[in-house]
Order: sequence, then structure tokens, then C-alpha cells
Amino acid sequence: MRQEAIEQYNRALKSGQKYVKEAAGRGGYPYPPVLDELTDRFAMSGVVDLGVVDVPADLIAGTVSAGRKNALAGNFMPILPADSEFGAKWISLCDAQLGDEGIREPVLCLEYLGRFYVQEGNKRVSVLKSFGAPVIPARVSRLIPPWSDDEEIRIYYEFMHFYALAGLYGVTVRHGGSYGKLLAALGMEEDHVWTDEERRRFSAGFSRFKEACQGLTLPDDVTPAEALIVWLRLYRFGEIRTLTAAELKKSVTGLLPDIKAFFDAAPGEILTEQEGKTAGAGLLTRLFGSSRISTAFIYAFDPESSAWTRSHEHGRVFLEEKLGERIRTAVYRAEGGDYYAAMEQAAADKADVIFATTPAMISDCRRIAAKYPNIHVFNCALSQPYTGVRTYYCRIHESKFITGAIAGAMADDNRIGYIADYPILGVPAAINAFALGARLTNPRIRITLKWSCLPGDPLQELLDEGIRVISNRNATNPVNDHRNRAWGTFLLSPDGLFTPLSVPCWNWGPFYETAVLSILSGTLSGAGESRPVNYWYGLKSGVADIQFSDTLPQGVLTLAEWLKSGIADGSVDPFLTPVRDRQGQQRLDGKTAPAPEELMRMDWLCENIEGTLPAFEDLLPFSRETVRLLGVYRGWLPPEKEEKQL
Repeated sequence: MRQEAIEQYNRALKSGQKYVKEAAGRGGYPYPPVLDELTDRFAMSGVVDLGVVDVPADLIAGTVSAGRKNALAGNFMPILPADSEFGAKWISLCDAQLGDEGIREPVLCLEYLGRFYVQEGNKRVSVLKSFGAPVIPARVSRLIPPWSDDEEIRIYYEFMHFYALAGLYGVTVRHGGSYGKLLAALGMEEDHVWTDEERRRFSAGFSRFKEACQGLTLPDDVTPAEALIVWLRLYRFGEIRTLTAAELKKSVTGLLPDIKAFFDAAPGEILTEQEGKTAGAGLLTRLFGSSRISTAFIYAFDPESSAWTRSHEHGRVFLEEKLGERIRTAVYRAEGGDYYAAMEQAAADKADVIFATTPAMISDCRRIAAKYPNIHVFNCALSQPYTGVRTYYCRIHESKFITGAIAGAMADDNRIGYIADYPILGVPAAINAFALGARLTNPRIRITLKWSCLPGDPLQELLDEGIRVISNRNATNPVNDHRNRAWGTFLLSPDGLFTPLSVPCWNWGPFYETAVLSILSGTLSGAGESRPVNYWYGLKSGVADIQFSDTLPQGVLTLAEWLKSGIADGSVDPFLTPVRDRQGQQRLDGKTAPAPEELMRMDWLCENIEGTLPAFEDLLPFSRETVRLLGVYRGWLPPEKEEKQL
């Protein structure tokens, strides 16, 4: 054993000398970092004794003091000759490790910001690391840094909360909120204290998951623990054990674009112009002969009972009328909310394209897209951070600007009521566009904002306040009955009758036609497989539209039609004007139009609006799922707990 210990030292010595040489060659520091040189231990907020902990060997970063740093390389391998005093003691420890009992005495460490610095036992650490020990027993004292808004400190405080629950090191993250998202993905309450069995199961599975991540090009700012958060949106934790190593690595590899997109602040690619609408019947015949493209529509509700689903049903019928025998469409009703089963049936029926018509279907869309890469999958949602599934939505703020101009012209008392549905992406832009349109025709106008996702009757509240011009819900399709007060902008006449003025409307048919034709003609643009793609079409495409009442005064109608054509041809931009928010802060300078992603993520309100964006906890329960998926503040919401997985 003594001879074997000497040979082990010589191998470790070569590793240490190589590390020092390479570090010197690149101008790096060749020795273990020294905690006392990194921070003032006596300026900490506190010190906590954690007892004996199995410390992940790769988290032992350095030494507490500089006493031994010249004997060790930065990888904790020795750099002094075997016949030195250090070498002799190292070999003796190695001899003990090779014996029946091994090295059993825990080393003494200080932990700072999730890294460990050895106070006593540097040679024991070096010996154990030379044998590739995954963990090293250590008696640990944690140094707690003073709180600050520095991102590293904030994430470390989140880690301390996680550690108090899970008792695990080695689960590192680089993005705030990731620990909460991981707990939620595992189906745990934010204050759940882990059992020994849960800790054991997670440690075993996470170790295997980290092995699957080795050799993959994870983004520089994403850790395996954060990659696991994204992976758990498609798979169950137990599958880490049942999948083969090759299958597990393949599953992670397939999600690399999604992992990057999930932690990327950019919204991906936003397409605001119509594309691909060039394939006529002759081209379709040349491409497919007498065959037909099969398109599946996944509905959460019956069109007869849901205005939202009915709007997509109108789009499906429009698509059939436009493409005739060259297309076959089928409707799949997701019974009991089982969207995945409906999509699986569509795939079994040889669907070429799937249109999933509600945002809540996004997770199942991703599973289907990963399983059937030859199927084009679209989800009616806005700015989802996933590749493989294209999302589509409507730039309804363009129509709202015009209805605002009409409302401003018709409000002789300088007051307008506005009923918004949810505080989701694109809605503040629609509210602000309406307010700017009203300001265009009436500089003295004030907008009273109410929300249908809050308790109460917003329409009745506005009427009780004496407001006579009110903007209510958008129409879900151009053929809705706009004569009642549930839709569009209307005027309450002195005799108590509701007179319709105008109504923005969704018109999905042109989008469905464009999407299918671009697939057929091979002109489907956007990254798709490497970056998220969001279609956000407006008046130019006809996906957003507006209906005018025949009761409008001719001058108001002429102005509205001029604005509509101007927005469609790009000569009019609702937001190319100086704008201040409700707090008086200058938001737009009037010289540069906001980019699509700025409009999409707008989370402030114009100064002529009386009202605020509602807090998540104040929303009615039926609204919360939508706001979690699409809310303007979704990044700050506590993660929603999934089904228990450990």
C-alpha cells in the first residue's frame, strides 16, 4: 500500500504541475484561492454552524488562509516533491485511505457564497480529490454576507432558503427565482422540508442528469439545475431513472434551444408582417398533386358555448373556403382539458399541421412537437420562450387606437370608460393606444379603467359613475352581433339606449391561410428550431380588424378610415408621439417608434388614464392561469406547484 500511495502521489503531482503550467501560460492564478484575500471574514452578517456535511468535491474552491497555497495547485493537487515534508504527510494520508478504514476525520471548512474554503485538512482534501471522491465530509461554518441588491447576493440568499429546506449543496443556479421554480417543478410547496428519502431520490436523479449534461453546450449562464427546470416541463423526474443514459442525453440535447430561450431575456423573433401568401391552386397542385394537407384544430371548448373558440372556428371555415379540396381540416375537442390526448389523436390521424387555440395548451404543444418533429405546431399565445412551437396572436392595439379616436370625438363630457380583460402581454399597449387615439381627437379626455378579471361589475360601475362612452370587449370575429353593449365601443344616449360606435375584432382566418400556404410553398420564415417565433399580425394582414357603425358621423368615419389605412400602410404609428405615464415620467419621445417587443411587454399606463394594472393576488381565480402564462409580470410571479414528483 505504501508503494501504491507513492505512485498515487506522483500521479497527483503531475496533475498539479500541469495545472500550474497551464495557468501560468494563460496568465491565470495557479494556486487555490484564499478566502482571507477575497473578503473580510469579520464583516459578515453572521456565522452559522452547519455541522458535518457531505460537501461536493467540486465545490471546494480554496483555502481559508495562505499558509498552504504554495504547496497545492488550484485543482488541489500537490506541487511539492514527494520527499518534501508535505509530500511525506500526503503519502501517509494516502496510505491510510487505501487501508481498511480510509480517511474518516472530517475536514474543517468555511462556506462563502456556496463555495468551500478549507481551514484544516488541505492534504485530506487533496488525497480524496486525487481519487475522484464525489463528496468530502466536512464540518462546515457558513459565512453570511450582508444583504445587498447585488445579483450574486440575492441568489445566495435564495440558496440559503433552499438549503434550509432540502439540505443539499451542489444545486447551483445563476438566475434569480430558479430555486423556487425548481421546487415548483418538483411539486413541492415553497416551504416544504425535504425528507431523507426525497433528498436521496433527488440526489441520485440529479447526479445522473448532470452526467447527461456533460459534453453538451449549455448556455454559459445556465447550470444543470436550471436545465432541469426546463426538462421537467416535458418529462417527469422519475424518467431520469428509467431512460437509458443515451436516451436521457438525447432528451436534454433536444431541449437545448428551449433551455437557452427560457433564460434569455429577449422575446425571440417577432414577425409582424404577413408572409407566404403566394401559393395559388396551381402551385398547390404542383407541390402535392391530388393530395391534401391535413390540418388539426384543438379546441378547449365548444364553439357554441365559447366566443373565443367560435372565433377560431370561423378561421377554420375561412381556411377551408379559401383552399377548398387542397386542405382537410379536423376539429379535436380536448375532453376534460386533456389537450395532449387530443393532439396525439391528431398525430395518429396523420395531421401535417396542428393549431392549438388557447395559451394553456403550450406545454402539450411542446411535448407533441418534440415527439413528432415533422408536424408543424402552432399555439395561440404571445411571447412563449420555447422553440419548436410557433405562437401567434393579434396586434389589437392598432384597432384600439382607432376606436379610441372615435370615442374621443364622441365623448362630449371628456370622459370615457374602458373595460380591460387581463393584465397580459399586449393589453397595456392596447389600453395606451386607445388613450392616445382619444387624445388625438380630444386633448382633454380622461379614461376611467376597469378590469373584468376583478370582482364586481365593471360595466355597471362605469354607468353608475355617469360615463356615457364606454369601450367594452373586443369582438372575437367579424360576424358577432355588435349591437349590444357587450362588444366594442358604444354610446349611452339620453333615452337609455346603447348606440354602437365601433368594435375591434379578431379575424384568425387570414393567419391560418397565410401559415398553411407558407408551409406548402416552403416560405415559412423565422428560426423556429433555434429561437422562439411569435407571429403578431395587425391591420395590414387583416388578422386584426375593426367594424364601424353606420351611426357614426361622416367626419368621424372618414377620420377612422384614414387612420385604418395609414396604420395598414405604415404611414401612421399610434406610438410615434411624446407620451408620459401616470407618474409623469417621459416614456416615449415622439421621435422613435417603440420596437414590437417593447409594445408587447409594455407595463405602464398613459397619463390620461385613471386606473392601474391589477395585482395577481387580486384577480378572480378563473383569470390566473391565463395571467401566469401571458401576464406582463409573469416573471415575478411565484411559480405554480406541479404534481409531486419525489
